[in-house]
Parts: sequence; C-alpha cells; structure tokens
Amino acid sequence: MNWSIEFAPLVPLPLIWAAGIAAMLLVAMLIFRRSRGALWRGAALAALIAALLNPTLREEERESLANIALVVVDESTSQALEKRPEQKAAIRADLEQRLGKIKNLEIKWASSAKADGTTAQGTQLFAALNSALTSTPPDRIAGVVFVTDGQVHDIPKSTAALGFDAPVHALLTGTPGEFDRRIETIEAPRYGLVGQSRDIKVAVREAGRGAGSGSPVSLRVRREGRPDEHRTASIDEPVTIEMPFPHAGTNILEVELETAPGELTPANNRVVIVAEGVRENLRVLLVSGEPHAGERTWRNLLKSDAAVDLVHFTILRPPEKQDGTPINQLSLIAFPTKELFSDKIRDFDLIIFDRYEHRGILQLAYYDNIARYVEGHGGAVLVAAGDDYAGLTSLYRTPLSPILPAAPTGRVIEQPFRAAITEEGFRHPVTQNLQGANAATPNRPASWGHWFRQAEVRPDRGRIVMQGAENQPLLVLDRKGKGRVALLTSDHAWLWARGYDGGGPHTDLLRRLSHWLMKEPDLEEERLVASARGLKLTLERRTLEDSVQPVTVSGPGGERSEVKLERERPGVWRATIDVKLPGLYKAESQSSSGPLTAVAHAGIEDPREMSEVVATDRKLKPLIEQTGGGVFWTRTDAASAGSAVALPRVSLMSGARVLAGSGWMGLRDREAYVTKGVKLTPMFTGFLALAALLALMAMAWWREGR
Repeated sequence: MNWSIEFAPLVPLPLIWAAGIAAMLLVAMLIFRRSRGALWRGAALAALIAALLNPTLREEERESLANIALVVVDESTSQALEKRPEQKAAIRADLEQRLGKIKNLEIKWASSAKADGTTAQGTQLFAALNSALTSTPPDRIAGVVFVTDGQVHDIPKSTAALGFDAPVHALLTGTPGEFDRRIETIEAPRYGLVGQSRDIKVAVREAGRGAGSGSPVSLRVRREGRPDEHRTASIDEPVTIEMPFPHAGTNILEVELETAPGELTPANNRVVIVAEGVRENLRVLLVSGEPHAGERTWRNLLKSDAAVDLVHFTILRPPEKQDGTPINQLSLIAFPTKELFSDKIRDFDLIIFDRYEHRGILQLAYYDNIARYVEGHGGAVLVAAGDDYAGLTSLYRTPLSPILPAAPTGRVIEQPFRAAITEEGFRHPVTQNLQGANAATPNRPASWGHWFRQAEVRPDRGRIVMQGAENQPLLVLDRKGKGRVALLTSDHAWLWARGYDGGGPHTDLLRRLSHWLMKEPDLEEERLVASARGLKLTLERRTLEDSVQPVTVSGPGGERSEVKLERERPGVWRATIDVKLPGLYKAESQSSSGPLTAVAHAGIEDPREMSEVVATDRKLKPLIEQTGGGVFWTRTDAASAGSAVALPRVSLMSGARVLAGSGWMGLRDREAYVTKGVKLTPMFTGFLALAALLALMAMAWWREGR
C-alpha cells in the first residue's frame, strides 16, 4: 500500500491564500496585543482553511515493474577480426550471467544486424538501440550496455537524443594499442570519356600503435588490359594515379597496399575505383521524306536524349515539284548532300531514313558512300519505312541494297494488326523484357495498340525480332561488316506515341534500337557481365544461342577455375560463386562472335565499416560520460584459454549520480510500478469536521471569557 494526501479546494486557491495570510496577520496582531485565546483563534482559523482545502487521503495498491537493461551487440564486419568473435561471445555469456543474478531486472538483447542478417553501412549501434526502444517504456530503462569495438558511426551529439534518463556503458572488444594501415580514396572520378584518362588521388593512413612512422610503403596498381604498376608512397601523403577509360561502361582500377608486420587486417589494404566510361555525344543524322503524322516521333525521342546530338533534315520540296513559285520567295534551304554524305559522313554514328524515297536528291554515289561507311568504318543505318519501301523509288533500288537485310516484294499490307516479339526477339536485348510482352508466348501478339500498314519484305539475312501483319517481318536487325543495319517495315510506330488503342512501349523500343545501332555495350547480344557483392561473384552471360560455354575465372592470386552457368530466362544465363580472396577477378568465355571478357572486384561489402578497425574508446566516451556511464576495456582471461573475459562488477542502484567507476558499473533502479487500485477517503468533511471547528471556536470564546 502507498499513502498520500491530496487536496481538492472548494474555492479558488487565490482566495484560500488570501484567507490564510489574513488569518496569520490577525493571529499575529492578537499575540502582539497579548489577547487571551489568540492561539485558539488561530487553531480555529486553521481548521476553517483546512476545510476549504478539502484534504483527501489517497490509498494506492501498486504492483512493482521490473527494470530493463538493454544490451546492444555490435555485429559489424570489424567485429569478425582477430579474436573479437570469441571475445564478443564470452562477454555476452558472462554479462547474461551477471545481469541474471540481479533481482527485479529484465534483460533485452539487440543487434546491429538487420532482420535478414546483413548490416547497414558502417556501425549503426544507436539505430539498433532506437529500434529496441520502440517496444520499451523509457521510465523502466535501468541502463544500456554496448558490446562493441568503439568504431561507431551514428553517435548522437547530445544525450537529449537518447530519449531516456539512464546510464550508458560500453564494453570494448579488441585490445588497446592495435595497429592497422589502410588506403583512403581522396579524389576519384565517377565517369570519364572513352579513350581518355583521369586522375585519382589516394593516401595511406595508419592508426593505433606506431602510427605516423613516415616509412615508405609500396603500392600495386592494377588496370584493365595493362600490366601491374608498382608505386612508392609515404604515410599521409597523397598519391596521384592515372585511370584510363579504354571502353564504354564500367571501368575498374585497383590499388593494393603491401601488408605490414603486426597489422590488424589486410582487408582494407586495397581500394577499387569504379567509374563509367562514356562516349562523347553520339551524332545522329535524321533524314525525313515527305511530312507525315509520325515525323516528329523520331525527332522528339532523339532530342530528349542528352547523349545524342541530332541533325535533322526534312525534304519539304522534292526537285520534281513544279508549282510556279519563284525560288526567291521560298523560305527553304538547299539539302547539303555533298557535305553530309561525302565530306562529313564519318562524323555521324547513325543515319536514319524516315519514310525516305529515292527521288534524285541524293546521287547514287552517295548511297554507295553510306554502304561503305557501314561496312568499312563501323557506321549504322536505320530505315524506318512504310509503303515507300515497296514502290519503285524504294531505297532498296539504290546502291544501299547490299547492306539492307530484306528485299521488298512490292506488296503493302493495310489491315489492323498487333506487333509480336519472335522467339529470337525475346533473347535479343533490343526487344527483351519490353513492357506488355509475355516471354512464355513468343510469336503471339502482345497487348499493344494496333498498327495498320506494313510493307511486305523477303528477309535475306539478319535476325527477325518482331513480326506484324500475317506474321511478316516487322523489325529486322543485322550486322554488316563493321557496322549495323536495322529495318522497320511499318511507319505506324507513332500510334503508340499518341496512345492510340492503349499505345505501346515506343520509347523503350526506339531508344534501344538506336543505341544498339550505335554499339551501346549494355545492348550487345553476346555479352559477359561480372559483378560482386562481398565475396560472392555473380557471372551473367547474355546470348542469342541455345547454349553457352563455361566461364573461366582468374583470381587475384593467379588461380583459375571453370564455372558452369545455368539458364535463368531466354537469352540470360547466370551463376553465383563464393570466392576466398578479395581482389580483382577476370572472367573469360567464348561466343560465336569471339572471346568475351569481364572483370569485377570482390572484397569488402562495407568500405565505411572497414575504413577504421582499430578498437578505441575515444568516440563513445564523451557521450557516455554525460549519461553517468563508463567505457571499459575487456580482456581475455589467459587462465581460461580465451573462454572468459574480465568484466566490471554490475550493481543496481537508486538515487546515485555516479554510476560507473574503476572495476564497476551501475544500473539505475527506476522504481517503476503500475497502479492496480485507488481508495480516496475525505479527511475534513461531515459532522466530525463541523464538530472540531465548533469546538475550537468554543475554546477560543471560553479562553477569552476567563
């Protein structure tokens, strides 16, 4: 039981205070005048004021609640170094035993690891603490104990952010005086132009015992397709290294530091710089024939691509047009055929003919230039045609025909149809995974909007990735010499852009098509991709073939192994393997188009965590001391062969301000409870209070009357 007195004034408190002051002044004056009965008058007035305060005796039935000790265990990568796993396990076992002996104390364990077993970037101990606090009443927390190496990356600036009034303690794993070296990246590019180089800056850092010795160290630099380079560096002195960009896509450079004697771990002795190689803006020449409803579809698409410089010409007035308008009254410019198709043809990465017919504007020699530009110099041509491809003025009836993959039959199919992806198209990166297509049903129309016109063609070569009306080829892709060619046999792609009949994936399709023609690495049909997460290496092979050869993997130590890939979906084969050593891995395989190579770096999954691994008390100490807690180094008991640790004594204390000292740490007894019942008893009401008041007044009258 718990007893207390409460007041429920019958009149406002200011009036009671005024009455009390007046009563005190009156009694004081009576005493000063030595009046008889002054004390009895004071007692009567006090009883009257007490009656106005209406005191109540409160009787509570309480049930005590257990204090809660939160123990947060650091499960970050640095806790796996040296003997820290055994030390951490011994601390947990000993701490669980010691806390279990304290009466009225509940223990809650938390971990910095996520629910899926992974860890966040860096050591997020206070994030794990906050997660545990969501289900813990703050008025029951007796204290928090961290089991960590002291390298914490989310320490709050003040104790106000903790949200509870209890001590925080830290039990440190590791040993004082550890030594470690690491490489720090000071400056690194995120991209670079293909064929050029950019500089990176790194520095060697030392921490712990003997840091800042100033002795020279050796660095090994590995670049793709080049022999290793050895460099000498000084501690804390920046080193500039050239990073080349030999190809588009991911480029990798690795810098490795030699391992020093007595170093805590060599895992942070290497850094990997990953940067994207980008080509200078791709130049596209778009030549449109007579204006039509979908003319702006290609223009809008290419203009919206920041990586493309577009030159667009539309033939508004063919030579044979004679309407009597004087030349000096026309606001048109002459088509610069010689400049575009002879002098500067090699400046373009792609030439697009959109519903273009041969009407004598281009001389036959220029078409021959385009064909040689594709075959001999690696250029690209896209013909987006309609009924113009089937007529007598078709581009196929020019010297361009040797590079075109399909010949027109002269027939134009004009009927509603839905485009369909062929079985080969589901494996090709241009048409693979287009929204709305179902890979389980190749050659069947997708749920896209209808088109209404298509030129019938007879394919001579190339790959048919889409088909249209009457299952005729709709999109044909081909490689010719060093270049590439694409033929789209319908000019109704603009219907998708307008959203007609539900529309279709025109943006993805046309953008992929144009970038495949311009040799985008991510859209290569035969490609080998290597990626790593931690010490897991994933190999992905993209192909149009029905089977793939095994992949040969070369490790950083020179070891080689063969990996067999499994089919994941049409055109994609994949395998994931575990590797033992961190470093640069090279994957090699053979394809119908030649050898394929890929590189990936396997190693530290959390570079922030491994940037500082030396155990320390400096980071946590300021905050912990503000809470009244302490930081304690734990040491392994040699007599127990590493199976026990020396921990400070733990005590549950109430009312203490200092909760840590040499060899001991304290938890605060919060004396929390829950009220089970309440009984209220009025103390100065009814006949008893009236009788007491009348008795005191009578005594005062009697005393004065004597």
